[in-house]
Amino acid sequence: MTQQRSTGGLRRNPGPVATVGDLLGAAFAGLVVGIAVVLVLEGILAVTGVARFGQTNGWLIVILPVWLFVEQFRAEGFGAERVLAAVLGIGFGTAAGLTIAGLVAPYTPPLVSGGAGAVTATIVYCFVWFYGLRWLRQRSG
Repeated sequence: MTQQRSTGGLRRNPGPVATVGDLLGAAFAGLVVGIAVVLVLEGILAVTGVARFGQTNGWLIVILPVWLFVEQFRAEGFGAERVLAAVLGIGFGTAAGLTIAGLVAPYTPPLVSGGAGAVTATIVYCFVWFYGLRWLRQRSG
């Protein structure tokens, strides 16, 4: 019989993610933390009378997912494929996020419209980065 010791705590995997689900899960975790932080900030600003609730830019929630994407970029090593996949992901993600934010903006406060844009941009970037990088690597050999 062999016993495996549990080291306890979180495992840190410094390499790139293995599946798109892992990337989306990590990105959504960052978005949830970002939403919580921005809502606390909004509450403090509203209670102190500095600003009305909902007037902070919702794009602030994307800070942790961007950090994740930078770390994934670094973990992929060198190559033109990762640069092209990142540029395409940023472009398509930003375009989709701004489109959704612009469509929602007339009906919602900046917090909600920016948040909707940030969530959309994060999802689009995840898919373009993950599948685009693999497709480009397959094409380049």
